[in-house]
Amino acid sequence: MNDQSRNSPRSGGRAARRAARASALPDHLRPVRPGMESSSYNPLSPQDVQRIHTAALTALETIGLADAPQSGIDYLVAAGCTLGDDGRIRFPRALVEDTLAKANRSVTLYSRDGKTDLDLSGPRVHYGTAGAAVSVVDVHGREYRDSTVQDLHDASRICQQLDNIHFVQRPMVCRDITDNLEMDLNTIYACCSGTYKHVGTSFTDPSYVAPAIEMLHMIAGGEDKWRERPFVSNSNCFVVPPLKFATESCEVMEECIKAGMPVLLLSAGMAGATAPSTVAGAITQATAECLAGLVYVNAVSPGAPAIFGTWPFGLDLRTGAMSVGSGEQALLSAGCAQMHRFYDLPGGTAAGASDSKLPDMQAGWEQMCSAVMTGLSGANMIYESAGMHASLLGFCLESLILGDDLIGQALRCVRGIEVTDEALALDQMAEVCMGGPGHYLGTDATLSRMQADYVYPNLGDRTSPKEWAELDKPDLIEKAIARKDAILSERSPARFDPLLDAELRAKFNIHLPA
Repeated sequence: MNDQSRNSPRSGGRAARRAARASALPDHLRPVRPGMESSSYNPLSPQDVQRIHTAALTALETIGLADAPQSGIDYLVAAGCTLGDDGRIRFPRALVEDTLAKANRSVTLYSRDGKTDLDLSGPRVHYGTAGAAVSVVDVHGREYRDSTVQDLHDASRICQQLDNIHFVQRPMVCRDITDNLEMDLNTIYACCSGTYKHVGTSFTDPSYVAPAIEMLHMIAGGEDKWRERPFVSNSNCFVVPPLKFATESCEVMEECIKAGMPVLLLSAGMAGATAPSTVAGAITQATAECLAGLVYVNAVSPGAPAIFGTWPFGLDLRTGAMSVGSGEQALLSAGCAQMHRFYDLPGGTAAGASDSKLPDMQAGWEQMCSAVMTGLSGANMIYESAGMHASLLGFCLESLILGDDLIGQALRCVRGIEVTDEALALDQMAEVCMGGPGHYLGTDATLSRMQADYVYPNLGDRTSPKEWAELDKPDLIEKAIARKDAILSERSPARFDPLLDAELRAKFNIHLPA
């Protein structure tokens, strides 16, 4: 339950209501906000959850994972794992259960200014971007082009202005930067100079972590301040499904943990290709892989902040193409969120992406289906929830803006229905029906709740056909373009201080114009 009830709903009269509506609502009275709790949708029965858990433990104990780096083998064997003659690391059931008992459950993902920190305890829900799209969707020409560091910076600037986008994990690859080290460093620069919100990024080589951490120390104002409030996390594909460690990514993960950076343990198997084709089987494999990752993280540093990132994706088994907009994808993500709640661990999964190439009707139904179902299941972090098209190959800035409206409606579903004496409204019924106007339009009670209870779209059109025609038939995409242009016409509030920016540019090869 996300209680939004006002205190003294009748105090002050209609004039006071109108004055209150003209000003911003306090956070606790906003109709939707980051971190609202939900556990109302459970696609798995308690028996199903237990069977998946047991099967995951069995897989870890009997099959294990291959291809750990030597450092990982050393950490895991010291923690109690066994290294088989076949090179596979196996995880005794008791070790996994002990790790679950002591894992960090109080993870906060910090923002740079302290205003949009994300509390990941319990079933608190947050939506944001993610992915590694290689193209930008050009809605003007209805075509795709290579994504650039400017596109990434612009996406971050837009996210800063969108209330329902709660974090910014890198949604695009900077394809105009050919040197991988410079790409990784410029990704951090472009995102952090565009938004104060928490940023997620990845690294292509373990040796790139150290210079990135040096940059983050400079931005934070010193190592102590960075370690106190790390505002960037590592999105780490530590496994190559099925049940193999990604050797270099594991080495990256070790370096990030030592540097105090939170880690997203990301398992992204493809159901029917690199994961079992059944929804239950894909969830089980992802759960097993992330449990292995959790043991790994705690072997490196007990209690280090980690997000249980089960991200299984669906396939169209007729063609082998990804189907991130499918009903099966929605079930995969919602089921994973339920497993996160079972373990009471900070968790994340992917939902809200589309297979459609443009922000059209197909995109709308695909994005809303998984965004709502996964939110209702209580996922802490819902990645790729706005802007992502073409089965994760393309990112669209206009769709990102439209996604803010879509997620607002999804969050209203997450908030659910409050049943209180005030909400039951018996006093309103009596007042309206017995000597009253016979309707609730314009009553003090209705006016007092119209902002706190209802989410209104910023760009969505609710006019009548007559009004729509009188307004010259506004087009949704054109409205999104106008909003994008308005945001990008102003400088980012998160831009770095000029002295800091000069120091960063002197130290690192920054590709964005000053």
